[in-house]
Amino acid sequence: MNFNEAKDKLSKYGQEHVLKYYNELSQEQQEMLTTQIAGTDFSVTANVTGGIKETPRGKITPIKAMTLPEIEANREEFTKTGIETIRAGKAGAVLLAGGMGTRLGSANPKGMYDIGITKPVYIFQRIIRNLLDVVDMAGTWIHLFIMTSDKNHDTTVAFFKENNYFTYNPGYIHFFKQDMAPAATYQGKVYMEDKYKIATSPNGNGGWYSSMKNAGITDFIHKTGIEWLNVFAVDNVLQRIADPCFIGAVIHKNCSAGAKVVRKADPDEKVGVMCLEDGRPSIVEYYEQTEQLRNTKDENGEPAYNFGVILNYLFKESDLEEICNNELPLHIVEKKIPYMDENGAFINPEEPNGYKFETLILDMIHMLDTCLPFEVERNKEFAPIKNKTGIDSIESARKLLEENGITL
Repeated sequence: MNFNEAKDKLSKYGQEHVLKYYNELSQEQQEMLTTQIAGTDFSVTANVTGGIKETPRGKITPIKAMTLPEIEANREEFTKTGIETIRAGKAGAVLLAGGMGTRLGSANPKGMYDIGITKPVYIFQRIIRNLLDVVDMAGTWIHLFIMTSDKNHDTTVAFFKENNYFTYNPGYIHFFKQDMAPAATYQGKVYMEDKYKIATSPNGNGGWYSSMKNAGITDFIHKTGIEWLNVFAVDNVLQRIADPCFIGAVIHKNCSAGAKVVRKADPDEKVGVMCLEDGRPSIVEYYEQTEQLRNTKDENGEPAYNFGVILNYLFKESDLEEICNNELPLHIVEKKIPYMDENGAFINPEEPNGYKFETLILDMIHMLDTCLPFEVERNKEFAPIKNKTGIDSIESARKLLEENGITL
């Protein structure tokens, strides 16, 4: 993109200030800025005009989950279908790994964090080992698509190469960057991080499919005949990936998607719960859960909204393509945004000073007609690492890994 093309694009969205220092920049910096302008979706800033409006929730009712006894009774049949699907090359996995290990005290990508005690054991290493269990069972490689971010892409790719891809076949690992969205003032003007750099942030966990599409990955998926994508987050070191039983259950129930869920540890646990919203599958985030909702019982006297999502989903790719051609709902979040002021000084604000724009994976679920909540044992499949100590921490994950016979 040249200067005039960049100027035309910016003027369309009232963002001409982005080029204010253009003539002061080196040629390399000019190219970096115009490249960023070319790849940035400024249309999101139009959503700020006229004030932020929250979309009201629809009518929330319980959804029936497939529980452990039903899964166990059909495990052989479900697993057979899942293995057949994997062997036919129809299942792929998508790892959401754009985050950094800041909350763990690390300046590296979160997946590079070493949770070992007597030897190095990296989060990425545990995830690859979990996927290799299925590769060994099926006797065939599974394509793994790893979503990185602007901040950690090069480091992540280099880390995998240095560690020989943790014995995974490198021909079946594909890296792609998550798309970024600009951060804006309350008036909808994008912030600058430097004279040659727009302030941006990842476009939310619902942006993974559009990011794959923009990176050309979906063309590869269509070419290779992948029909199902298992999407999962980087921080759960016990989760089963491309789980044949899970895949088979979703196929047998003829659903467009599946969500691995665990029974809540207590009513106030900070997890989103599966439900129906206006008759369609949906997720109510923990901060939206009312006292009435938490206390609702089903016909057996059990909590009606008791199955929390663990960010491990299976999607039918053709249905994803259909819903993502329609625009996902945009969530506008008030945040503290570091920026360069009008005098060229870098400011790290102590209070929220603008908006970031995100799409969420829970909206993808709600746009589909069907989703199967698939219960898993939390002690065997749920060891998230979000904190250094306490709940959902390195400590709690280490304890669960050791309980499952994994040497650290």
